[in-house]
Amino acid sequence: MEKRVKYSSKPSKKATIFMLVVIFVSISAGFVGGWLGAKSLQTNVNPSVSEGRQVVREQSTLISSIAEEVGPSVVSIDVTSESVTQDLFFGPQTQQQQSAGTGFIISEDGYVMTNRHVVPDGVSQVSLTMSDGTILDDVAVIGTTSDNDSLDVGFLKINDTKGKNLQPVKIGDSSAMVVGDTVVAIGNALGQFQNTVTSGIISGYGRSVVASDQSGANTDNLQNLFQTDAAINQGNSGGPLVNSDGEVIGINTAVAGGTAQNIGFAIPINDAKGLIDGVIENGTVERPYLGVQYIQLSQGNAEELGVSQTEGAYVNRGDGSNGVVSGSPAAQAGLENGDIIIKVNDQDVNSQNTLASVIGRFQVGDKVTITYIRDGNQQTTEATLAALPN
Repeated sequence: MEKRVKYSSKPSKKATIFMLVVIFVSISAGFVGGWLGAKSLQTNVNPSVSEGRQVVREQSTLISSIAEEVGPSVVSIDVTSESVTQDLFFGPQTQQQQSAGTGFIISEDGYVMTNRHVVPDGVSQVSLTMSDGTILDDVAVIGTTSDNDSLDVGFLKINDTKGKNLQPVKIGDSSAMVVGDTVVAIGNALGQFQNTVTSGIISGYGRSVVASDQSGANTDNLQNLFQTDAAINQGNSGGPLVNSDGEVIGINTAVAGGTAQNIGFAIPINDAKGLIDGVIENGTVERPYLGVQYIQLSQGNAEELGVSQTEGAYVNRGDGSNGVVSGSPAAQAGLENGDIIIKVNDQDVNSQNTLASVIGRFQVGDKVTITYIRDGNQQTTEATLAALPN
């Protein structure tokens, strides 16, 4: 038989009243506690949601302001180039090809910077479209770096502005950028949609890639690049990569193909500052040249190379042969194979500021002080930078 628990007697009247009071107080306390808890939860949650929305708004406003500030300095580039092919029956045949890219104005008198591969050999006509739709067709190619140069840059000159006041970009310091910094890319996407704006971050630096055109016939070995997840589409080549202050810190130049997504590459602007200054001052493209081949030292390769120094440019071709080019400014300055260059003037040479990048800040004819380590001893010498031989 199932047993049930029974009370031995009924509660008294006073006990009943006491119990009712306790129940009422308990229910009231629970209600008040729940209300306060809900209030507390609301206080804790809602501000974070609000703050998140505010951050999004601020980010959107920042990108919009950058686009508005930098946009007038960005131009779409349309190029007509000619190539000669041999026909079995008709002999040499001239073919015309249309292509498009992006550039940005670097001076009020009409100099424009872009990529070398945007204005290749055989260009017969170049026209620029400004952000307001104005087409400028009196444009000359001033010069580019050589085809085997890892620095893929070229320069144009607007001869007739059609009365337009040109607004040059602000040049920033690419060495100040770190992984995670916000960047904005502006360009002529797909050669059709001018001043397309994309945003992202710096995903890495010091990248080396082999880039090719759509045909795969022409390849460039590019070094010391920024990696970014800001979308860089076809036609964006030569456009600016801009920091949160609206300063150009990179030149968009390549995008990873295949199955990769949102992996783009840009040339740090510091690598080309010497060229920019030379073009604006002299109207010529001359690449400054020290004359060493080197291995960039890091924690990872120093031990393998048998050196204790973990930062700097280790003068060596990689196969043990002499890394100092005969007759070069480096040879004339007394640099030798095995030296480790750690500073040029007051600029440290490291993984974020490679030797090529640091030399790129100077012009041909500049005299620089080279600080290096030889046999464990720090020494200095002076070198006068020459023009890179073709």
